[in-house]
Amino acid sequence: MTSTLVQLASRIRDEIEELERILARMSEGWQRAQRTNDEYYLDGVALNLHGFYTGLERIFEQIAGLIDNSVPQGENWHQLLLQQMVQEEPGIRPAVISEAVYKQLNEYRGFRHVVRNVYTSKFDPVRIGKLVLAAPDIFGKVRAELLAFANFLDKSDL
Repeated sequence: MTSTLVQLASRIRDEIEELERILARMSEGWQRAQRTNDEYYLDGVALNLHGFYTGLERIFEQIAGLIDNSVPQGENWHQLLLQQMVQEEPGIRPAVISEAVYKQLNEYRGFRHVVRNVYTSKFDPVRIGKLVLAAPDIFGKVRAELLAFANFLDKSDL
């Protein structure tokens, strides 16, 4: 096992801890938005949804760069990167995430694009609510899959 793999496994675990904090902030913000009808809380929730996905994407980029030696380029690189994580690289690594997790994360990837490209006054509270309420379940699944991948890295001799 190389020090690069040990460091990557450690970064995955550290990022998971950060994502747990983001989910807690998102949940608290959503509760406050519901209690007060304050759109500024909704903006904060949207930002944390964005942070949730981009935190996962940072992990995926590191895996793509360090393990696959291939980080997608171009206009749709975010979509390609997520698809890459579902693919096994024979003789190199297993799939990082399952097809079921991919489908759920793809909704968060799409929302990440909305946060970056739409005025906050145009956010859809119903869509945000669905993503917030689904986040703990999807995070539980992706967390388990990422920790399994980190364990793979700990035992690997790539």
